[in-house]
Amino acid sequence: MGDVLAGIQATWEFESDSVLIRFERGHRTPKLFQALRERRIPHEALASVTLSPGKRGTTVLRAAPRAGADPLMEAAAGQLREESDPYRLVIPADRAALALRWADELRAVLPRDADQPADRYAVAAPYAVPDAPLQFKAYDGRASFDGRHVGFRWSRTGASSAKWKVGDQNFPVQELTGVEWRTPEAADGHLRLLLRSEPSRPAQPEKDPAAVVFGPRGGPLHESLPFAAAVLESVQKSARTPAMALRGGGRRDPADIAERIRHLGELHQAGLVTDDEFSSKKAELLAEL
Repeated sequence: MGDVLAGIQATWEFESDSVLIRFERGHRTPKLFQALRERRIPHEALASVTLSPGKRGTTVLRAAPRAGADPLMEAAAGQLREESDPYRLVIPADRAALALRWADELRAVLPRDADQPADRYAVAAPYAVPDAPLQFKAYDGRASFDGRHVGFRWSRTGASSAKWKVGDQNFPVQELTGVEWRTPEAADGHLRLLLRSEPSRPAQPEKDPAAVVFGPRGGPLHESLPFAAAVLESVQKSARTPAMALRGGGRRDPADIAERIRHLGELHQAGLVTDDEFSSKKAELLAEL
């Protein structure tokens, strides 16, 4: 291999062991593609390669990843529209012959077990090890991820009383088993963390402290989906690496405890928690020091 196929909004570079997909950054390029910048999919991660007619004489080349090979597509769970599929390349009519050639070459390098799920993520998540915490704003709070912890900080106006009562949340990836992402294009769009210790969660994400609700303007796809993929990859890595310490094995940051007590006091003053709840929760927080 070792050649390039330029399409609309992306260019595919065919390498000896993988395909490097580079996305354009023009104003017509979907925001998800601009956020991803590029994707490298190893041949071992491919499930199938198809070629089909597109609109206005174009040809569509698609290299589908195997189930379990790409955390981005695992998080998306089939919810992406065609135009937001990062493994779909629209090719102008004058390059149709090239598209056919590369489709044949890719099919020739498909793994023998291409129809079987991958046992690990072979495609790196976007911002898998972020230089700075990943963040996005949801309707009822702000989500952040630093590679080790997922944090939810609740909005004063959007969060439910159930979330206000428990306060802002911080989840080590070792305590997670996965992520449930529901596209913000749906009425019930949300991101929910699946907890190892609590497999059964409240049915409504609005009341679940392990979830943020996107709402009409929150959790944009190009921010919340890469976020979910990065968390998924970290969860898988933590499951493969023995944990050095479980939650509660060491002392908490005093500044974090002080901030949570301050926040609890605001809830108490606002009448969202009772005197008994305030005293009990404050004692729990102080015990973590």
